[in-house]
Amino acid sequence: MCGIAGVIYRRGDGQQPLGRDMTRMLQSMRHRGPDSTGFALYHTPRQELTMRIKLAEGPIDGDLELADAISRRRREVLARLRAGGAEIAATEEVNDFLLAVTLSHEDNLKRLTDLAESVHGVEVLSAGHALEIIKDLGDARTVARMYGLEGYRGSHGIGHVRMATESDVDISNAHPYWAYPFSDVAVVHNGQLTNYHLWRRRLERRGHRFASTCDSEVIAVYLAQQMQDGLSLEEAMRRSLDDLDGVFTYICVTEDALGMAKDELAAKPLVLYEGEEMVALASEEIAIRAVIDHEIETYDPYEKQVMVWTR
Repeated sequence: MCGIAGVIYRRGDGQQPLGRDMTRMLQSMRHRGPDSTGFALYHTPRQELTMRIKLAEGPIDGDLELADAISRRRREVLARLRAGGAEIAATEEVNDFLLAVTLSHEDNLKRLTDLAESVHGVEVLSAGHALEIIKDLGDARTVARMYGLEGYRGSHGIGHVRMATESDVDISNAHPYWAYPFSDVAVVHNGQLTNYHLWRRRLERRGHRFASTCDSEVIAVYLAQQMQDGLSLEEAMRRSLDDLDGVFTYICVTEDALGMAKDELAAKPLVLYEGEEMVALASEEIAIRAVIDHEIETYDPYEKQVMVWTR
């Protein structure tokens, strides 16, 4: 079933209560997916680029052998990045198993990501000048508490609550997905691509690889590739409705924009609110009402509709 949500604020100062609002929206849809929760949050763009690197599937919880493995992976990742020419400006241990590495500038992100992930057990969750992906097991309130998101300030973001069906309940299968190796692009979606394997093979032939078997990741990479080829976000999303088959609704975010698209059947729900202070959208209206304390009017986008807002 799953649930998706997004918000972009009209004020572009990047100091809006993004973490709080996204947590409330996703928590209100806990019934759609209690297994894992993920956020793609955007702050004011910085010159530096930050990679969020997962070193293990979860907390150490007293496991000394795992603690030693994580420590070795951390040292090896940093060593390989430096050997690959990365200028590391800062590192932050977000928690037991998540490392944030800030690079002074973006220099062949694909190569550096591949170097980091050449260490066994390591996965780069996101990379960007404005993007931070946070995802873990549990409902939105639990994940927000683990990562201190209540005070997170930003400009726009998306989120996903997941009910596991065919794949494992772990961080790797949690959404959102970053569009490797393109910085600052992420997607959440509800539905299914029926030509997923076709587009995965096409993108792999262009040199892309995938961290999962999730069709959301294919959508993210597809859109990022279209934008690299010269299309705007809106143009890429419109083209996707002709190229991608299935029943789906998705939300894409870039460094400065948020967009939504529905397939031609429009069977997967999405409710939209456009106000003076924010644009909010979600699988259910209850999520929008979780962050707005006055009477509102919402509507459902039409079939094969694409809409984009910029911060």
